[in-house]
Amino acid sequence: MPGFEVFGEEEKRQAMDVFDTGVLFRYEFAAQRRGIYKVREFEEAFAAYCGVRYAQAVTSGTAALKVAMAALGIGPGDEVITQGFTFVATWEAIFDIGALPVFTEIDDTLNMDPVDLEKKINERTRLIIPVHMMGSAARMQEIKAVADRHSIPVLEDTAQAPGASLNGSKLGSMGRCGTFSFDPVKTITTGEGGMIITDDEDLWRNMSEYHDHGHDHAEKPGGRGADGRRFIGFNYRMMELQGAIGLAQLAKLDDIVKRQKENKELMRQAVSRLPGVSFRNQLDEEGDSATFLAFSLPTAAQAREVNKVLNENGAGAVYFADNTWHFYPKWEHLLAGSSVSASGWPFKAPDGRRRVIYAPDILPQSAAVLGRTLVYQVPVKLGAGRREEIEKAMAAAAAV
Repeated sequence: MPGFEVFGEEEKRQAMDVFDTGVLFRYEFAAQRRGIYKVREFEEAFAAYCGVRYAQAVTSGTAALKVAMAALGIGPGDEVITQGFTFVATWEAIFDIGALPVFTEIDDTLNMDPVDLEKKINERTRLIIPVHMMGSAARMQEIKAVADRHSIPVLEDTAQAPGASLNGSKLGSMGRCGTFSFDPVKTITTGEGGMIITDDEDLWRNMSEYHDHGHDHAEKPGGRGADGRRFIGFNYRMMELQGAIGLAQLAKLDDIVKRQKENKELMRQAVSRLPGVSFRNQLDEEGDSATFLAFSLPTAAQAREVNKVLNENGAGAVYFADNTWHFYPKWEHLLAGSSVSASGWPFKAPDGRRRVIYAPDILPQSAAVLGRTLVYQVPVKLGAGRREEIEKAMAAAAAV
């Protein structure tokens, strides 16, 4: 899966362009940089790839979520609905903007259940964040239909799904905006980094200014020192070296997806030997980025037993029902309301009253789905030795 598997001369050449200028900052220093603006070029190329008008690069996928929510006007008193199967960054960003996360069930797509989404909407709901987990699409048509009925914008968390699409549209391009992550284990990587895409010029301008301390970036005599500011912001700027690496990685993205699809099919054939196995519901097989292979056994007990054998044979899968980074009941700090803040924020209000309490058992459907599900990360490079190891492990598990 990770883009670091295909690091090569292309990334080095792009980075050397930056070193040759001596300018790592994405703005200013026009004379020294001799027309080289790697972050801006990366934004333009990424927007074109996704089929949208605008892209805003930032420091991480988490920052992308916060910058997007800030630009959308989300803040204290608001509720933001997302799903209970996601990386912690999704709801951390919601808390950090001052809002409260509300969690939905997932369905057989392993993404947001639109039926449960409708149940979770109330008068305080201001945003919906479906997450395209493990490189495959959520039910965007149904989710958008629910959102439109209630006049609520949709932000797509596409951190794990660059290169994926649904019915011909790139994931991230179907909501009001979409966010991406380029951290070390993502499909394409810049080490750290993120991106937000949108067709909304006003929203993009808000993001552009907010991510850079409110600077308006307008062309005027005096350069950056003469910038105006419509509102306060913060620093989430991507640096030129990240933009350079991103350009090289983006050029490889389609080939990465192609190779992952080939390897996923080989792995799927091996997994198919398991009695009673079924596979994740893919809404668009062609649009799958093939970063993960998810499969289910008839019961949670069988899933655990199969994975025990797989582990014993060197080919253990990820069992997300026990995963402390991605599944709601395992987020002990969320359930306990733990905070570094002396006041207890964001779980407590300034007057000391508890703002929200999260019970561990509110997502039984998700627990049932993930309890039966095992997952393999799909590599870009699948050696013959690793493939043989998986096949032998599956044969042993099938015999249990």
